Amino acid sequence: MNKTQYPGLIPSHEHERLAALQPYQVLGTPGQEVFNDFVSIVAKLFDMPIALVSLVRSDDVVFIGNEGLPEALVVNREDSMCSVAILHDDLTEFRDIAAEPCALVNPFVAQEMKLGFYAGQALRTPKGLAVGSLCVMDRRPRQLTPSEGRLLKDLAQVAQELLRLQAALATGFTVPDALPTRLDATVQQSLTRLATLAELNQWEAADTEEARQYAESRLDEARYLAQTLYRELQTVLAGVGK
Repeated sequence: MNKTQYPGLIPSHEHERLAALQPYQVLGTPGQEVFNDFVSIVAKLFDMPIALVSLVRSDDVVFIGNEGLPEALVVNREDSMCSVAILHDDLTEFRDIAAEPCALVNPFVAQEMKLGFYAGQALRTPKGLAVGSLCVMDRRPRQLTPSEGRLLKDLAQVAQELLRLQAALATGFTVPDALPTRLDATVQQSLTRLATLAELNQWEAADTEEARQYAESRLDEARYLAQTLYRELQTVLAGVGK
């Protein structure tokens, strides 16, 4: 990448960050099934058309999980707001991209995709170096509530553990045979409860106390799902070197 064109995208610790990215380069080709399944769930939880897991490399950004785009993508680093998300400890949010585009990246890609909203949380290695992001996007402007922001952070922790797991599997690490079945059961149970809450909410008028309670219960269930998946993955990865 021409580092003089968008110099704000390059963190001061870029050399260390790229070195930390190396164990995950096995994930540098699109089509990782586990991440496609994961971002599909994320999109449903936020009721957004697009969700992505990305790795930010030296010159480009590769989406290793993709929901809502016609195909998995690799884009120039200066064209992706995920390049901005890795610069921040907290949530990166652009609530109205058309009215207030991100000044750190090329605005034309977002315009071509007709994006109205972006929210991303950096994904970090166990040593705290940002290697990518988990993000959700919409075609219209919107704003995450504080509870939704916490949910995205919880889901980013799950994505971080999935990154570690996939990198470990590439080196010969094995997981318990029962893990996939257990994780799938947890996900399906939560998705069923979330669908039930959504159906019940349809019977309530908007902006009522009952509607707000259903929405909050839905977020509580989603956060429970994220935290359960995180604990399961942490337990499995306890023996993997930090």
